Amino acid sequence: MKIVPLIGSAEVGPLGVLHLPRLWLKISLDAKGLLADGYPAVGTGFDQMVLDGLGLQKNAVVEYITNSRPTYCQFENWLTKQAGARLDSASIARLNEAIRGYNHDDGTVQAVLGENGLPADSGIRDAVTLNRIDDWKCFHDAVLK
Repeated sequence: MKIVPLIGSAEVGPLGVLHLPRLWLKISLDAKGLLADGYPAVGTGFDQMVLDGLGLQKNAVVEYITNSRPTYCQFENWLTKQAGARLDSASIARLNEAIRGYNHDDGTVQAVLGENGLPADSGIRDAVTLNRIDDWKCFHDAVLK
């Protein structure tokens, strides 16, 4: 069975980086062939924002997780040893603010709200919340329906 990643973008680990636990989970699931269809192991949105914001190389992160199968805390420990990694509080705060402040385009907003029976004028535009709502629907459709 393929797994919908239910760790959301608002989750943080000990380093305090938003979305990092979700990125770890998606790559981990993909490495085992268990990531649900439609979910990229590393996408161009929040995944890339986290990699760029922390000064990490995508290939190095994917290779480490795929080959080492670390726990989340082992992954964070590995990150702290990466050359060029920006894990200072100011860099993490900037990244977290960028994630919190990112809104989806109108088409994505309307699609997610509509697919979940939510009114178009609900005021929900932030990607963190919309992605969470979309994950829940995908999980329901794949497992609970």
